[in-house]
Amino acid sequence: MEKSVGRWQLIADRICLSYFSFFISCFLFLLLSSCGTKNKNEQNFFRYNEVSGISSLDPAFAKSQSVIWMVHQLYSTLVETDEQLHIVPSLAKSWEVSDDRLSIVFHLRNDVFFQDNEAFKDGKGRKLVAADVVYSFQRLMDKNTASPGAWIFNNRVDAQKGFIAINDSTFKIQLLKPFVQILGVLSNVYCSVVPKEVVEKYGTDFRRNPCGSGPFQFKAWEEGQALILVKNPRYFETDSAGNRLPYLDGIKVSFLDNKATEFLEFRQKRLDFINDIDPSFKDEVLNKKGELRDAWKNKIVLNKHPYLNIEYIGILVDSSKDIVKQSPLRLKAIRQAINYGFDRRKMMLYLRNSIGTAAESGFIPMGLPSFDSSIVKGYAYNPAKAEALIKQAGFKNASDLPQITLLTIPIYADLGSYIARQLQDIGLNVKVEAMQKSLLLTQTAKSEALFFRGSWIADYPDAENYLSVFYGKNPAPPNYTRYNNPAFDLLYEQANREPNDSIRYQLYRQMDQLLMNDAPVVPLWYDMVIHLVQPDVKNFKPNALNWLELRRTRK
Repeated sequence: MEKSVGRWQLIADRICLSYFSFFISCFLFLLLSSCGTKNKNEQNFFRYNEVSGISSLDPAFAKSQSVIWMVHQLYSTLVETDEQLHIVPSLAKSWEVSDDRLSIVFHLRNDVFFQDNEAFKDGKGRKLVAADVVYSFQRLMDKNTASPGAWIFNNRVDAQKGFIAINDSTFKIQLLKPFVQILGVLSNVYCSVVPKEVVEKYGTDFRRNPCGSGPFQFKAWEEGQALILVKNPRYFETDSAGNRLPYLDGIKVSFLDNKATEFLEFRQKRLDFINDIDPSFKDEVLNKKGELRDAWKNKIVLNKHPYLNIEYIGILVDSSKDIVKQSPLRLKAIRQAINYGFDRRKMMLYLRNSIGTAAESGFIPMGLPSFDSSIVKGYAYNPAKAEALIKQAGFKNASDLPQITLLTIPIYADLGSYIARQLQDIGLNVKVEAMQKSLLLTQTAKSEALFFRGSWIADYPDAENYLSVFYGKNPAPPNYTRYNNPAFDLLYEQANREPNDSIRYQLYRQMDQLLMNDAPVVPLWYDMVIHLVQPDVKNFKPNALNWLELRRTRK
């Protein structure tokens, strides 16, 4: 019976897919025809699907990966990161840091223009100037904007006095105190530069009327159906031969909300790549070592790369909360027992097909220079030690322990069940509850989630970004566990003043070890970017931030 239902479901999916493809084809035909582009140029559009949808094209709300990917195409930042995670010029061609490290002066390029928009005189995009940088950063911090990214400048820059346009081509940032990672912060897409005229023209509707200076510009968006960007003919970057970037004519995004259907589209060559693989197809494509099976070799390209993302389980440790007072998770020994109580390596092999690395060191992920598993010791599977810790906490029998609920999202329910089963074997009564991601985020932000699955993707490539998640003076976000350790906070503040990389990395490792000892978090795995790519796509490389980089991609 199950096989029959599955077959009819697949037929239904394909019928729906046919109607969807017909709609998209008509939509694109009308769009491209209306702008005078011949259909043959469609082949030079990069096509991908966004399962989670896109909520906004406003950089101030670039919180999720789906929004970050699009904002990165549309906008530019003062500086950016290269493939080795070094800070390199973008809108700023050079900069100088003051001796006291309290200010940085940026010298802007003079050949950058905003994309055309009705808000500009004669609809023609004007030159980007230093006043635009001031406006963009102040807008990000403005409470009326309500940006989830405002925290990146909190207690670091004064919104009114910290951003200065010395002249059209010179911008200065004045810090409240030394913060050596500020250049990394400025590479974040939250710090994209936007034009005041366009923001004020559209108001809250700026989210779907973007205007930046990036390699692609907005063309059309039918929410939930398709999004189209086209090449920005005035983009400022060129390649080594002097050819203007990007090489592609545009980007087409579909919004199929089913990963299995997305995979079928990719298999039919109607998508140029997919990010990650649906669990139902994972074993068909990859072996347990995370390599392509023979049937797929030479048909598709598998790209893998360390990804600055950690998957974890967070534990609320704010003892002033009633839900903490009444839970065994208030006890460090129980939190440590959880960390020892399940086999991360087996989880990665059988549930993840070796995509990623078992997190047996700290919270700082692989891929950052400060990562060192020989110094920071986390937790490996040790059920005997876990059981001993439970008894040490005062619970002699499993029946003495109240039930613990692990909150997760549907796509990670199988991983949650695996962890819960292994924790039950050591005497912990763990139940898994799957809920929508938006609801889980709301609960964690309000400190209403006691034991929850989470992930932290780097906002900028420095370990400080991960350690800020546990800084006692930070609200939620980013401090969802409400961890507060004065010794940790002192080290964190010292690291933010330390210009010497080697010394700063030592401080990072000390903080990471403190975290592991106190166990307000259960690291699961250090992630890996995995892309399945069509063979005709060239120079499309994964990167540690897993940003969609298409400036030099060809088809």
